[in-house]
Amino acid sequence: MDTTTITIKAGGVYLEGLLTLPEPARGLVVFVHGSGSSRFSSRNQYVATMMNQEGLATLLFDLLTPEENEIDEITREYRFDIELLSQRTIATIDWLGEQPQLKNLSTGLFGASTGAAAALNAARERPGEIKCVVSRGGRPDLAMDSLPDVLAPTLLIVGSLDSEVLHLNKLAKQAMQAKCDIVTVDGATHLFEEPGTLDEAANAAKQWFLKYL
Repeated sequence: MDTTTITIKAGGVYLEGLLTLPEPARGLVVFVHGSGSSRFSSRNQYVATMMNQEGLATLLFDLLTPEENEIDEITREYRFDIELLSQRTIATIDWLGEQPQLKNLSTGLFGASTGAAAALNAARERPGEIKCVVSRGGRPDLAMDSLPDVLAPTLLIVGSLDSEVLHLNKLAKQAMQAKCDIVTVDGATHLFEEPGTLDEAANAAKQWFLKYL
């Protein structure tokens, strides 16, 4: 298992990421996390480790530059800039396609919060590259215009106590033409902080990726 720090050129900025590559790799899961989350998030790294143990490569990367993240911590303006997050996700997918050791791996996107909308927009724009999408506590409704055109099988994971987001995910599912399932994690709120709920969500995501990658 090899973990390396990488730099991705996305438009006029450079984004930092952590790439973990099992040998052999069964596929690649790209984490697209919004709402101030980064590649250093202990929760993201925990879930990524579960993927790695099943032979899935993972890329955790920052959608924002350090300077943007500092501004976003105060104003929260970037985390809801879905167009910006989507374009950077697409640029990252394109970058991965240029890497000799990665270009032949089937790729899936794992989005959370506003990152789920960015992941779904990217899946629409790169249908040949993205084989499946998982949203955890996500806002797929923020990509509503894209949803009918997404071809990738999509799993929406929501906490049962996250009632507003659960409602929005049900609306998003109705808009999709591709295969789309909802998993409701009992007793979980938005961040899956309750005992055992993050494991349940991560296991559901892992099984989806193993099925479609």
